[in-house]
Amino acid sequence: MTAENSNELPLVAIYADESCLGNGREGDNPGGAAGVIEHLSPATERLTRWDYWISEPATTNNRMALRSAIEAFRVVGRKGGLFRVVFTSDSQYLVKGMTEWVHGWAGRGWRRSGGEIENLALWTELVDEATPHRVQWQWVRGHAGHPQNEYANDLAVDAARTQSSSDGARTSEFDAWLEVQRAKKRVKVDPAPFPIGKPFSAARALPRTASRG
Repeated sequence: MTAENSNELPLVAIYADESCLGNGREGDNPGGAAGVIEHLSPATERLTRWDYWISEPATTNNRMALRSAIEAFRVVGRKGGLFRVVFTSDSQYLVKGMTEWVHGWAGRGWRRSGGEIENLALWTELVDEATPHRVQWQWVRGHAGHPQNEYANDLAVDAARTQSSSDGARTSEFDAWLEVQRAKKRVKVDPAPFPIGKPFSAARALPRTASRG
């Protein structure tokens, strides 16, 4: 894919979050990962949203942060689609990992300078899932009233509690959720606008993993 052609790829915005109930305590800690995917039709200028979520019975916040991104790229790439993706998360572990750490790890044969990489299988799986797309990774402060981030957090917490999965994308319930949250004064600002017309700055190309040779 040439740089010129990649700039013509359709744009999606993804807001993802994770949850681990009792993260760090002894015993099995249930977790969830979730997100909302946005797309603006160039023809109709209509914004559509889809939700996704998954869960694990015993996990960690870091593991679920990675799964929130893996599942997102599986959803958008399910039919072979290629996209420009603005991916927003409140996990610095995820954002720094995909923009900085993976390149160093790959250069050392997928090892850290201090030894083995935590969640290595998930990191390499995410690199493989994200590689076909052009991705701009963005960090946002969690629990700060950002509507899409708060919504993704609620989806993730609910998935952790119910141990449920969306089995792909489902029509989003963001608008109904937002109305309730505004009434509770939990959310006081408008949702982040779809990033069309804004400069798109994709992260550098991801390194190869063992599965891609």
